[in-house]
Amino acid sequence: MSTADLYDEHGDALQSCSLQFRQYGSRRAFHGLITTVRCHEDNVLLKSILEEPGDGRVLVVDGAGSLEAALMGDVIAGTAAANGWAGVVINGAVRDVVALAAVDLGIKALGSNPRKSNKHGLGTRDVAVVIGGALFHPGATIYSDDDGILVTTRGR
Repeated sequence: MSTADLYDEHGDALQSCSLQFRQYGSRRAFHGLITTVRCHEDNVLLKSILEEPGDGRVLVVDGAGSLEAALMGDVIAGTAAANGWAGVVINGAVRDVVALAAVDLGIKALGSNPRKSNKHGLGTRDVAVVIGGALFHPGATIYSDDDGILVTTRGR
């Protein structure tokens, strides 16, 4: 079911993310339980999370909207796909966009930048983050397709 149809059926029980993300992965529609990470131009924690079994989850990354450095490229995306993640939504940048298009993973980000991120290990995991007016709680469900992103309330 499309996000538009889901919204028509459930209305304000779903939050709509107003930020306009670009599609990068080969999965244009994906959904799953949310795991979150907040990291600014540093992808060490993001990478370690995606090395875990994904079990169909979606990682929502609050990169503070920075396009100064990519938080994910083809190697990390390939790891996420191999570990069973359904998707990654990045409020920030990615790189290796041609290769990302071939990865069986939903990937949304604001844009791209060939510059690598820092490797200091800074960030916070499993915290509520607000992106595009929507509140992303760990354990809530995200639905994403070409129309946009919808989020359930926590635990739905």
